[in-house]
Amino acid sequence: MNILVLNCGSSSLKYQLLNMETEELLVKGLCERIGIDGYLKHTSDKDYESNVAMPDHEAAVKIVMDALIDPERGVLKSMSDVHAVGHRVVHGGEKFSDSVVVTDEVERAIDECSELAPLHNPPNLIGIRACKKIMPGVPNVAVFDTAFHAKMPEKAFLYAIPYELYEKHKIRKYGFHGTSHKYVSAVAAELIGKPYNSLKIVTCHLGNGASVCAIENGVSVDTSMGLTPLEGLAMGTRSGDLDPAVVPFIMQKEELTAGEALDILNKKSGVLGVSGVSSDFRDLSAAEKSGNARAKAAMDMFCYRVARYVGSYAVAMNGLDAIVFTAGIGENDIAIRERICAYLGFLGVHIDNDKNNSRGKAVEISTSDSKVKALVVPTNEELVIARDTKAAI
Repeated sequence: MNILVLNCGSSSLKYQLLNMETEELLVKGLCERIGIDGYLKHTSDKDYESNVAMPDHEAAVKIVMDALIDPERGVLKSMSDVHAVGHRVVHGGEKFSDSVVVTDEVERAIDECSELAPLHNPPNLIGIRACKKIMPGVPNVAVFDTAFHAKMPEKAFLYAIPYELYEKHKIRKYGFHGTSHKYVSAVAAELIGKPYNSLKIVTCHLGNGASVCAIENGVSVDTSMGLTPLEGLAMGTRSGDLDPAVVPFIMQKEELTAGEALDILNKKSGVLGVSGVSSDFRDLSAAEKSGNARAKAAMDMFCYRVARYVGSYAVAMNGLDAIVFTAGIGENDIAIRERICAYLGFLGVHIDNDKNNSRGKAVEISTSDSKVKALVVPTNEELVIARDTKAAI
């Protein structure tokens, strides 16, 4: 069974094709600058790149399919060799607690959740509709970022606002990066050699978007992102947690609309806003080493906030067996991992510097006498989406 996994952004489309009999990755690629001009990067046994017109996501999906069945560089004989398409959908609200085969009703529900994820759900939906048009009869499955967090207890997901607002508008914490947290926590249990449903794990998905998740006995019981992906950690360009009164204060002082204020918090804040240098941690590290005080402040703030969440989730679960680092920063930034774990000695987290000198591979980085295991696990959200798609159909 061949499953195509699509992750549609506002002007991009990431894809992978997997043989789910063996879970072998056959090909992956990226379409960028959709609606502008168009660029395809296709990675297989015969890699290639191409500037090709992509006026919309439907055109991009068609270009991907043409690449997959290309007589010289493709991996499939025909489009009929794609047996299902799995789509990353960011927000499922309270409507979805699991991955589902897409129907007209599911499409409407995803559309209704767009107000909670206006930057993500609309392009996710465009990708679904493009596949339905180009590949009629091939099942499409929606895999939701929020689904893994659907079993969070009420004490964790409720906001301290009038309950009627939750009832009327479903204003609550939902959480994101669910497929990543689900995957790396399960792999961590395998590395530790203990049953997944017996462990208390904190997973740290640290990239330009970042979140922390408390996983007890295989279930997400709390996570740092909330109603939207803006809550929680300070991120590349997102502010994360702040006093809610900051928003109207900024609006008044800077004479901004609510939308303009939110744009600042989403796109001009985080480590970029504090440092004034970059949202890329490689740039920040270089600036810090050269003596840039604001870059150091941004790095210190980021590490402190991650550690603070880890500590609070150890309290929430009344214990901690393992902490797991994943995503671009978590998998590759040796110094960031060390700085975060330096706060966690009271929990019994002790890092082995030699083991920690590793990038991009699954490895335990804690000392043999560390009470809490520290691990690095590269994430594989596409494999989770493909597995969920196979199960759904």
